[in-house]
Amino acid sequence: MTSLDTPVESLRGVATTIKKKLKNIGIETYGDLIFYFPYRFDDFSDVMLIKDVRPSNRVTVRGKIQLIHSRRARNRRMVITEALITDESGTIKAIWFNQPYLLKTLAVGEYVSLAGKTNDNFFDLQFLNPAYEKVRDGIDQLHTGRLVPVYHLGESLSQRQFRTLMKNALDTALSSIKEWLPPNMMEREHILTLQSALMYIHFPEHKEEFEQAVYRFKFEELFSLQMFNRMLRNELHHMSAPKIILDQEKRRLFLESLSFRLTEAQKRVENEILDDIQKQVPMNRLMEGDVGSGKTVVAALAALSVVSSGYQVGCMTPTEILAKQHYRTLCQLFSILDVRVCLITRSTCSISIRTSGGGTNQEEIPKKQLLLKIADGSVDIIVGTHALLEEGIQFHSLGLAIIDEQHRFGVKQRQQLRMKNNWGLMPHLLSMTATPIPRTLALTVYGDLDISLIDTLPVGRKKIITKIVPTRYREWTYDFIRKQVKAKRQVFIICALIDPSDVLGVRSVKEEYERLKKDIFPDLRIGMLHGKLKTNEKEQVMGDFLTRKSDILISTSVIEVGVDVPNATVMLIEGAERFGLAQLHQFRGRVGRSSYQSYCFLLPTEQSQEEKERLKAFVTCNNGFDLAEKDLALRGSGDIIGQRQSGMPSLKIANLADRVLIKKTHEWAEKIVGDIEKYPEVLKKIGELQKNVHLE
Repeated sequence: MTSLDTPVESLRGVATTIKKKLKNIGIETYGDLIFYFPYRFDDFSDVMLIKDVRPSNRVTVRGKIQLIHSRRARNRRMVITEALITDESGTIKAIWFNQPYLLKTLAVGEYVSLAGKTNDNFFDLQFLNPAYEKVRDGIDQLHTGRLVPVYHLGESLSQRQFRTLMKNALDTALSSIKEWLPPNMMEREHILTLQSALMYIHFPEHKEEFEQAVYRFKFEELFSLQMFNRMLRNELHHMSAPKIILDQEKRRLFLESLSFRLTEAQKRVENEILDDIQKQVPMNRLMEGDVGSGKTVVAALAALSVVSSGYQVGCMTPTEILAKQHYRTLCQLFSILDVRVCLITRSTCSISIRTSGGGTNQEEIPKKQLLLKIADGSVDIIVGTHALLEEGIQFHSLGLAIIDEQHRFGVKQRQQLRMKNNWGLMPHLLSMTATPIPRTLALTVYGDLDISLIDTLPVGRKKIITKIVPTRYREWTYDFIRKQVKAKRQVFIICALIDPSDVLGVRSVKEEYERLKKDIFPDLRIGMLHGKLKTNEKEQVMGDFLTRKSDILISTSVIEVGVDVPNATVMLIEGAERFGLAQLHQFRGRVGRSSYQSYCFLLPTEQSQEEKERLKAFVTCNNGFDLAEKDLALRGSGDIIGQRQSGMPSLKIANLADRVLIKKTHEWAEKIVGDIEKYPEVLKKIGELQKNVHLE
């Protein structure tokens, strides 16, 4: 019996070459094919008599082939196939280019259906390259006379071929597909059955059927995501974690060593974290804070409590640059306390050593020696990249994992850490992000996490002056940059692309680097940073900028997360309209991290009225959470959560800006998750998601 797991090569029409082409777009089973949805439709549902057709109509006509032949064009490089089609009202010409095989497919006397856009050629109407299919009794039309689905296929597969395969797959496998949504939910929310929705999403008879199918799949995707996260939360609640005992004296010494006082928001979030880690249920908390809001200090306070209770802390970052930055910061924060910090990445192993004067130095150490210290508990806080998950690392007593800008840290990864833990307990988890997350997004994408919000900046931070710079003021901007560099300040310049492109007006990092170095700032020191550089090259470029060996850093968006350069006071963003508001806010947050007045200049290339309004909103708003809400409404969730967050099901149709649907699915998930045994089909479906979702 055919099922969704049946290999696609068993489908009629799938030979070896077609199998390879389907695999190239991720299709290997019937399920992959059936759930490969169209991205748009050609509306050829208007079937007309030939006499009623007018120029520029998108229509379908049906008639008899009176004549069909092929000829070569004058340049001999093109074959032109022409046909005359007649119905009871008149005749129309059809012309195809480089499709000589049509002479074997279509024959005089056959009835065909043609669909496309008509044009007027010296008072004679004609179709150019129309879609076609033979008219046969009892056989549905797929390519003409209806809403015709169009799929993302690349160049290897034809739309016509793919539609035929899709129809064959639906005819073969649809009856075996079982419904999994609860009947009471479907009835109350007016949701189509899964079988009907699959037919209507591909081959609707009218627009309303398609809209009903889209609603079904939007609801299903959001509900799946809500259930997925709640079941992860339940899974964690059945695990054991270390119970942390607070050391108020060490906390007092730590706070007294700081050159500033915690904000009320920092104190509130610290208390939320401390309440969690005093329980024997694993904490699963995301700490949100705008750029420069002081998240690292709060994380350090949590780490201090864990270390004081005899447990280790692992701090994992997405890049070596950020790992080294956290390592230096933690060494400095814990310099007056007996807290041993180490760094382990693929290129560097280092450990903090207390000096006779009471401070600390960082010394490089052989990797084998450092691994032994981690395993026997000689170090308290281990900072690193994904290298922390490598086989060779064994923790002595890991009590807390701090994850920076990787809030989709999956259960499987936590299990990996647990297996590396000699005490066998599940560590508490604290994720940190400077990306403001709107409430609607938090309810769905991060439903398995408790969220803490640091919503105020430290006292003394100056507001970053943000301006849109018209092209005619570009030279003024360069003069301003020169003055800032002369005052011993540093500058970021952001470009959307690495290499020069055919996209008109969009500047690239490489060409800007050459232009500025040669023509604009030949006397200044300029660095270049982008994703194609090797890790050691990135380290060198960023290290030079941090130590003021370069004045200007030209970069792509790789600098947006976490990099801290207090001496940088100017952020210039080329092609600003190409970035989302949340991403622009991340860029702006790379400056203004000291007492110096800082500036953010937006240099757009092309601007529609909508883009102008969007950038104006950015200029007038310094609150990252307000900007994130606007970004969600304007551009969807991609700018906030990225192209794909590890550890969550992907969304094909649902829009995370749909507050009404999110609220409905949230309420249903809350209702069902507490009584999940009564819904075996839901349990089975979410279990399959947990197996298939990428959790690395």
